[in-house]
Amino acid sequence: MTGKLMRALTLLIAFCGSVFVSDVLAHELRPAYLQITQKAPEEFSVLWRVPARGQMKLSLSVAFDGEVTQLDSAAGRLANGMYSERWHINSATGLTGTAVVVNGLEQTMTDVLMRVEWLDGREQVVRLVPENPRYVFSGNARADHWLPTYFVLGVEHILLGIDHLLFVLVLLLLVSGWHSLAITISAFTLAHSVTLALSVLGVLSVPQAPVEAVIALSIVFVASEILLKQRGLSTLSIRRPWLVAMGFGLLHGLGFAGALADIGVPAEAIAGSLLAFNLGVEAGQLLFIAAVAAVYVLLRTGLETGVITGKRLHASRAMVMSLLVYVIGGTASWWLIDRTVALIS
Repeated sequence: MTGKLMRALTLLIAFCGSVFVSDVLAHELRPAYLQITQKAPEEFSVLWRVPARGQMKLSLSVAFDGEVTQLDSAAGRLANGMYSERWHINSATGLTGTAVVVNGLEQTMTDVLMRVEWLDGREQVVRLVPENPRYVFSGNARADHWLPTYFVLGVEHILLGIDHLLFVLVLLLLVSGWHSLAITISAFTLAHSVTLALSVLGVLSVPQAPVEAVIALSIVFVASEILLKQRGLSTLSIRRPWLVAMGFGLLHGLGFAGALADIGVPAEAIAGSLLAFNLGVEAGQLLFIAAVAAVYVLLRTGLETGVITGKRLHASRAMVMSLLVYVIGGTASWWLIDRTVALIS
């Protein structure tokens, strides 16, 4: 009884910790967005969006150094987990030589994507990070920095997107053998690449809130299939995991598209920025898979060299697997309930 109680307590603590940490990271690490659009030689509109939860938002603010005058009061509102403000400014120099700074960014773990649309049709994409929250505008600013920016955004989105990573992890736990793993991950990649492209190109439009709820459901479903596999049962998902990866991959692609829609893409470089973002997502996904594979190989090698042997090896591996699956499934169930309640409230 004591052993069962200890395992139950361990599971409860792990679940609570994973929910708390994932909830904090999900809102702390989401990027803020700053869009500056030139309306006239000396007039600009400013759109500022910062992550929020409930009535609380990250304590970040935008300031301009130089000959800049704010023409109206900022109108703010909360919607879809973001706090947005919009106002207009006047700059006698057309912002040349002017610096924009995000106050408070250095105290966070997030970054800011700044997109600038100039009157002559140029579009710039600049990342402001805690180590460098300041940018100085120049008169000959070029609009060719989007490729590395969108690639890095893709890498960050998958590596900081805990729900996407957990889905990839449960896929890794469901499949058996490297051949099956390669087919399953390829199916997932193909599926989310298709819906990401269709969404960004405007062919497909789906509300993000239901998509996020179903993404959580996808993790719960695959986690439950792993438990069935552990009991020796066989289902279509267990026999053909690539079908599950492809089906839910379509939904995860819509989730990626929602993140990309929040920041937008340069009008003159839609295909390039989409490709860069998708390549970043794939690079981040491969990094995660490689890390998981490395940990698995190291643990298996260590266990098989005699640290734990025989029945203890089998029992230990089974217990760790079960604990991991329950923690992942419990966390995803929490997300599913939370996101579903948000849909109907």
